[in-house]
Amino acid sequence: MKVKNAVNKYQQVLNKPKKKAKLPPRPSFLFGTLVRILSIPDLISTKFKYKSIGMERLGKREPCLILMNHSSFIDLKIASKILYPRRYNIVCTSDGFIGRNWLMRSIGCIPTKKFVTEVSLIHDMLYAIKRYNSSILMYPEASYSFDGTATPLPESLGRCIKMLGIPVVVIKTEGAFARDPLYNNLQLRKVEVSATVEYLLSPEEIKETGSREINNMLRERFSFDNFRWQQENNVKITEPFRADHLNRVLYKCPSCLVEGKTEGKGTLLTCHACGKQYELGEDGFMRALSGETEFAHIPDWYAWERECVKREILDGEYKLDVDVDIYTMVDTDCIYYVGDGNLKHSREGFHLTGCNGELDYTQKPLSSYSLYADYYWYKMGDMICIGTKDILYYCFPKGDGDVVAKTRLAAEELYKVIRSEKRVAKPEEVK
Repeated sequence: MKVKNAVNKYQQVLNKPKKKAKLPPRPSFLFGTLVRILSIPDLISTKFKYKSIGMERLGKREPCLILMNHSSFIDLKIASKILYPRRYNIVCTSDGFIGRNWLMRSIGCIPTKKFVTEVSLIHDMLYAIKRYNSSILMYPEASYSFDGTATPLPESLGRCIKMLGIPVVVIKTEGAFARDPLYNNLQLRKVEVSATVEYLLSPEEIKETGSREINNMLRERFSFDNFRWQQENNVKITEPFRADHLNRVLYKCPSCLVEGKTEGKGTLLTCHACGKQYELGEDGFMRALSGETEFAHIPDWYAWERECVKREILDGEYKLDVDVDIYTMVDTDCIYYVGDGNLKHSREGFHLTGCNGELDYTQKPLSSYSLYADYYWYKMGDMICIGTKDILYYCFPKGDGDVVAKTRLAAEELYKVIRSEKRVAKPEEVK
């Protein structure tokens, strides 16, 4: 799938007239049926099956909030199988509407910007619930997992659930990530996919439960490790391209500690700085072809990279300074290439400059708990997105080396470190 884009001058994009926000659409039964039909081939090819836990508690016409983990594009097809013919609106990233606004609204999608505070989203969900008696499907992780483990959930989720006041249902998939991991450039593997749909909370239980406790329950439900699942269930992935582009995730060599010099190709991950090679086995384990295997488990390798980033932050050494191609989004008509520039990231946050000096944007670390970052975004390239509710900046790093995963890790760790520091400082400020 590609996205509609065009070339324009930065100031002309800024001067485009603002479009009035539209209320959520009524989900079309016709289009819901069409999505259900179009999903059948993929569901058959993956031998999809699911089990239900406590779903007899949910009335057939009772609206609910459906929270689903986000592994790959098949998620929407899985939801259509499990939920049909229930009427539901889908909270969807706003760039998914570009060039296909009418279609997305017909399906019942509600646009939102990832990791950007939008109070209007709660209003839109309440409107759909009360006006159409519609359920809401949401992917609370917002972004796909890079390493196959859970990504952070927003702390506001518990409060959101209490404000909506409708039953909460959780859909958790298995096999969807193994079939189509984000790093692998949309190359599908032959993997069976399954899911569990669970009735988690009733309206009465929501009233009696605090927001923090609800968040803890959801973190437990959204705790998973897809590589561990593969290993424990003896799922063999035999495709010869299974390590293609794995360097996007495993960007730092644990042998020589050099970053941005690894290359995933075929079944091997090679460090071009020290020459060490690792093989990604059919069982999902990494094995060094010579010497020590520092990390046999990919999520352990990724967690080590996170700790390395955190140490750089605490030591005052972390920084990103990369030239980028810049696209902007101000509405759903198109994304506009506005020129090139430079993206910096440090303890002070993001600083994006470019477009012949016309663009100068800063974003503080506490503006979001995570970062919208993606691989092979709409087949355009690896991308880092920052911005506000009025304009988003899609930055495509130039040159060699993988910086997207490290930047997302850094954004998440900076948020935690700085917030923690502020909490410690607050009592002193009160004195």
